[in-house]
Amino acid sequence: MEDNIFDKIHEVDLQKTMEKSYIDYAMSVICARALPDARDGLKPVQRRVLYSMDELGLRYDRPHRKSARIVGDTMGKYHPHGDSSIYESLVVMSQDFKKGIPLVDGHGNFGSIEGDGAAAMRYTEARLQKITQEAYLADLDKNVVDFVSNFDETEKEPEVLPVKIPNLLVNGADGIAVGMTTSIPPHNLSEVIDAVKAYMRKESITNEELMEYIQGPDFPTGGIVINKKDLLNIYSSGIGKIKLRGKVTLEPAKKRGEKDKLVISEIPYTMIGNNISKFLSDIVSLIENKVTTDILDISNESSKDGIRIVLELRKGADVERLKNLLYKKTKLEDTFGVNMLAIVNGRPETLDLKGIIENHTQFHYEVTRRKYKTLLNKLYEQREIKEGLIKACDMIDLIIEIIRGSKNQKEVKACLTKGDVGNIRFQSSDSMIEATKLSFTDKQASAILDLKLYRLIGLEILMLKEEYEEIVTKIAEYEDILANEKSLKNVIRKELDLIKKEFGSQRKTIVEDAKEAVYVAAPIKEETVYFVMDRFGYSKTMDKATYQRNKDNILKEYKFIVPCMNTDKICVFTNLGLMHQIKVLDIPAGKFRDKGVPIDNLCNYDSAKEYIIQVLDVQTMIHSTLLFATAKSMLKVMDGDLLNASKRTVQATKLSEDELVAVIVADWSEESEDKVVLQTKDGVFLKFPYAEIPKKKKSALGVRGMKLSKDDLITNVYVMDAQNISSIMYKEKELEFNRLKLSKRDTKGTKVRR
Repeated sequence: MEDNIFDKIHEVDLQKTMEKSYIDYAMSVICARALPDARDGLKPVQRRVLYSMDELGLRYDRPHRKSARIVGDTMGKYHPHGDSSIYESLVVMSQDFKKGIPLVDGHGNFGSIEGDGAAAMRYTEARLQKITQEAYLADLDKNVVDFVSNFDETEKEPEVLPVKIPNLLVNGADGIAVGMTTSIPPHNLSEVIDAVKAYMRKESITNEELMEYIQGPDFPTGGIVINKKDLLNIYSSGIGKIKLRGKVTLEPAKKRGEKDKLVISEIPYTMIGNNISKFLSDIVSLIENKVTTDILDISNESSKDGIRIVLELRKGADVERLKNLLYKKTKLEDTFGVNMLAIVNGRPETLDLKGIIENHTQFHYEVTRRKYKTLLNKLYEQREIKEGLIKACDMIDLIIEIIRGSKNQKEVKACLTKGDVGNIRFQSSDSMIEATKLSFTDKQASAILDLKLYRLIGLEILMLKEEYEEIVTKIAEYEDILANEKSLKNVIRKELDLIKKEFGSQRKTIVEDAKEAVYVAAPIKEETVYFVMDRFGYSKTMDKATYQRNKDNILKEYKFIVPCMNTDKICVFTNLGLMHQIKVLDIPAGKFRDKGVPIDNLCNYDSAKEYIIQVLDVQTMIHSTLLFATAKSMLKVMDGDLLNASKRTVQATKLSEDELVAVIVADWSEESEDKVVLQTKDGVFLKFPYAEIPKKKKSALGVRGMKLSKDDLITNVYVMDAQNISSIMYKEKELEFNRLKLSKRDTKGTKVRR
């Protein structure tokens, strides 16, 4: 009888199950994908790419191999997360503008500092850099690190690479995990090595003392760190913001007719990629919006040799003021957020400067000890064999007699190791007695049997003894390294000195405390301009002369026309009851035939969700009273100055499942004799005194203006005197408001029949 399937169903707490699953997923992303290990400073994908390249034999002194082959091996053996992430990691490790020390030697198009992507992996080739081979992958065959099973347990991969330098500092790191992120800037290799040696001399060293060796970050793009005073706090907490500036120099004109030039030769690290083109477009905007008139021309002369952005200056340009403008208004001054988060003992941990150096150095100690233990065990084995061979040479006649008198190797080996003469035929009883005294080890016996006759030459025997002495000397040296911490540190120091000598370089980034860039905009000449917007939402401003020349056409083509001061703001009211504000100076000026820019690009207005019902300048608004009317006939009058705010978007009025249909500038008083006319979708009109509408606050819904029939809505609102309107065209005929009956507010209107 088959088991009941329902007996196999177990009740579980869904909440707890989901929490556990999410935590497991989060930790997997944190530890196995996104964050670097504090020991080798590498993320899993980087480690696996380098190890795959090492397995493929892609040494720095051998030919390049197709990137596709590297990616394929990495994905198939160690990293089953897709080829794009693997290739991206390979590309980044080859880019000298992203890494302090590139770990991969790329051949082909591996992208550019200006954001150009790398060519497809089938077109590019790669191999390891020399420093990667010597400082990251050396000694993997000496049991220096643990190997673990890969994802399908068919291969073994190193848990961590035996990196000899604090890669976490040298190359920096970035990664986004679940609920956390890491961002570590690159540093100068020579300075980092000096700091490591200082820690080895004094493990109680402070972050402040370490900063005597490490000035600060050293970005491959150069630039200037301008908040040196904050670095100690950043390196002590592991969190903070580094302020960066590009390097700007003035190149005076050399020949008559030439212009002075402002040259940007180094950029902030945060500008690499598409931000360079964004920087250029920002400068163009500054010129077009007449924020500066000192720049005559701009050109990007950057090449593979480095960044060179040239600004041609007008005669008499204020260079310092222009520099400050660029720092304030563009990405030429930017912030690099530091969060020195890494995996320590399988858990994410925010480290200070000393913590990074300490974790790596202790790991380096362990790697070095394991290396010399492995080497020592091999030397012990070699010493044992050499001792046996030297001993055998002294009694070679007896050994030959044993070999000749034996029937097989087993008898010979038993005699050499145990003195078991068995059935061996000896030429004399003295030889037999001597044979019983033999006590070679198994390894020595095997080596004796493998001994070639030419090794019995006198010089060969002498060489054998010299090799033995060398082995004994090395054993003593290695035992001292393992037993004596001072000797161990000396070995590591020598390694670090060699790396520094061969791969160290001069610092690229200047670290200083610079003055804050202060830019005071030039006084703006106040003048009247006209804001215009067509029915498609394209807007611009015109000067007074342009407006007067084209007035008739402007009145025909544009839906909203608002005269205002160039220092003013434009207020855009929408059907959702929102008011969006735009500085007039932020609106591009144009000629009559210029298209303008979409209003969506100038403020928070979203044409997909709302539509515009009114546009006012802020001065008109705050010095007036406004009539608000909704589709469901809710009316109120409000003082415009209640909407005077600095926010770009405010709620102009309260709505309840309703939408705004009109905002009208109309002065109000209790003695007002002005009249309001409401028009509905069904052609119902109601005229009543304007004074019957009460004045309210922003938070008020207002009062009902007309009793509407089912499904009918207010479509238009008119204030006769305020808008200077006495009639409208309705169903192709003129409707005069004076003929409408004057009623009370909150009554039914009159349907106009045509």
